[in-house]
Amino acid sequence: MSIREEALNSAAELGIYECGFLAASEIDVSPEVRRLCEQNACGAYGKSWACPPGVGTLEECLKRMRAFTTVFHFSTRHELEDSYDFEGMMAGKQAHEAIVPRVRAFFRERLGDGIMLLSTEGCRRCKTCTYPDAPCRFPADLHPSIESYGVQVNELAQKTGVKYHNGKNTVTYHSCVFFNE
Repeated sequence: MSIREEALNSAAELGIYECGFLAASEIDVSPEVRRLCEQNACGAYGKSWACPPGVGTLEECLKRMRAFTTVFHFSTRHELEDSYDFEGMMAGKQAHEAIVPRVRAFFRERLGDGIMLLSTEGCRRCKTCTYPDAPCRFPADLHPSIESYGVQVNELAQKTGVKYHNGKNTVTYHSCVFFNE
């Protein structure tokens, strides 16, 4: 069975709502997305190895993504009380991030360490990040945000057939694993 078939067959067990594949060569970066990072809406800009400028330039990010052949894009869907349910959004994000290590382990068990995972709004593993004074304490577990790499998630979703948004009073989170087939 191919890694694609295994991933599709294991998606529900891993906690994935939807998933799809894309050739890494079809990934593009957007300076506009990076500019959103620079506006520091999430508060992580310049404070983490998982966010700009710690992840490198857009050119460096694109080069890292294009070093792989394939992207596995996956999402989770979470119900909200209403469209202003910030606590529900944060609980959904935590639930999404709880499945990311399982997805990473799934791919590492089959492909080794030669994968790259991008997820949501940077890393919050350490109380205080070593950025920029020392290397990351846990580089094997670091998964930068998709947006920090300049990827427009709505375009990624369209290309992989994964819904970007799943309806009223829901929040959807997205991650992806880059690997070589």
